[in-house]
Amino acid sequence: MYNKKQEDSLKERYFYKLSTNLAGLGIGAFIQAIIPRGLGPKTFGDFNFLITFFTQIINFFDMGSSTGFYAKVSHRPREFKLISFYFCFSAVAALIIISFVTLAQLMGLRNVLWPGQPLIYLYLALLLAVFVWISDIMAKIADAYGLTVPAEKAKIFQKLCALAALIVLFLCNKLSLIIFFLYNYCILALLVVMFWRIFKKNGYDVLRDWKITISEIKKYTAEFYAYSHPFFLFGLIAMIAGLLQRWLLQVFAGSVEQGFFGLSYQIGAISFMFTSAMTLLIMREFSIAYNNKDINLMARLFRKHVPLLYAITALIACFMAANADRITIMMGGGQFKGAVLAVGVMAFYPIHQVYGQLSGSVFYAADRTRLYCNIGILFFLLSIPITYLLIAPRKCFGLEAGALGLACQVVLIQFLAVNVQLYFNSRLLKFSFRKYLLHQLACVAVFFTIAIFSRLTTDRILIVSGVAVRFLLCGILYLIIAFIFIYLIPGVIGAKRSDYKFLSRGT
Repeated sequence: MYNKKQEDSLKERYFYKLSTNLAGLGIGAFIQAIIPRGLGPKTFGDFNFLITFFTQIINFFDMGSSTGFYAKVSHRPREFKLISFYFCFSAVAALIIISFVTLAQLMGLRNVLWPGQPLIYLYLALLLAVFVWISDIMAKIADAYGLTVPAEKAKIFQKLCALAALIVLFLCNKLSLIIFFLYNYCILALLVVMFWRIFKKNGYDVLRDWKITISEIKKYTAEFYAYSHPFFLFGLIAMIAGLLQRWLLQVFAGSVEQGFFGLSYQIGAISFMFTSAMTLLIMREFSIAYNNKDINLMARLFRKHVPLLYAITALIACFMAANADRITIMMGGGQFKGAVLAVGVMAFYPIHQVYGQLSGSVFYAADRTRLYCNIGILFFLLSIPITYLLIAPRKCFGLEAGALGLACQVVLIQFLAVNVQLYFNSRLLKFSFRKYLLHQLACVAVFFTIAIFSRLTTDRILIVSGVAVRFLLCGILYLIIAFIFIYLIPGVIGAKRSDYKFLSRGT
């Protein structure tokens, strides 16, 4: 029986995850500032190209099965053969991908698929992508066992160790690509070992039942197939589109532009960290409401939380977009000046990531996965010709826009796809699609205008020339003006003045 104590415990774990996400944000920012500086645009671009390539393939093999695995372990925590089966599945997937790389090399396709990349880099990137997948599986097991708090503490400790090691490598000028791969292996191994100790300490010996019979393999295979097979075509198209986008950028623009886009993507992701933990909590509430056949509650949850989370992300993203040049210099150094425009555009990417995740969770909760997949497939296919037109050289009828072109495509496609999802959800939950679309546009317009005004004002009155000082003071002025505006016009964050009265009473 699900009780109030369990409910509070679950919320406590989610809010602890949010707080550790925010604590790790500062550490992660330092790490992300060191890596591009240490590797340089070309090497950083090679790393991004390869790790993204193999991550896309692993995501196809995953096909949502890791999410199903999390749910199954949550319901059957003492069924350790389930965990053994999934690790065996991961190992088989890794062997298939290794065989694919080896076959491509033997057939002379290496320079076609991975232009200019040495063979050793391919295997190092592939193994790192598999290692990341395994660490994510371990994190899901920890959450499924209700061990989120110690797991998040382990992640913070791992990030601190990662930062210390990276600083040493950077100061000693030892940050080559091979060393960087080995560094990542060590850091991920540390996290996996800490997870392992957490499981053992709490009485979960996840390696207790490694021997699985043929009948058990068939049973688990059928169970995961039933969960994942509806996503096969969706996952296949997503993989092809994702691989083609980065491959076209590599072929037409080269590793340096790949590095510019990689930096812009990482900087853009910072905005979403503030709301990612909260979206998990709301996604769960959607599922509970739909299981109780309470569409009205789902609509209330959507109206209450989605515009607010969108506004929080937009508040951060618009400031980052208006200060893209400063952020680029602080994160990547002068050698990444060519990434400024891409960083400015990709700053807007996390804004609709909020809508994408929460709208997607409504589709999942309401068992409308076929419609969700069809929308995704449509826009994945649409992204391929748009990417070509933006990235290809002029002699091939393209705009030759490099990293900026790919950034524009990613933001545009996400905006369109998310709003198509929103349209169908507005029909299910019976709210005004037009109202939410206008809120998206107005919110970004307001915050971006305030960000530009804050920058122009501080640039005019400040005597100091330091980039970091100007960035900090501009941010303080921006937040002051933005909060005043939000208080006077609460509709910008999807709130009403009565909500402020509610908060002031402390109820």
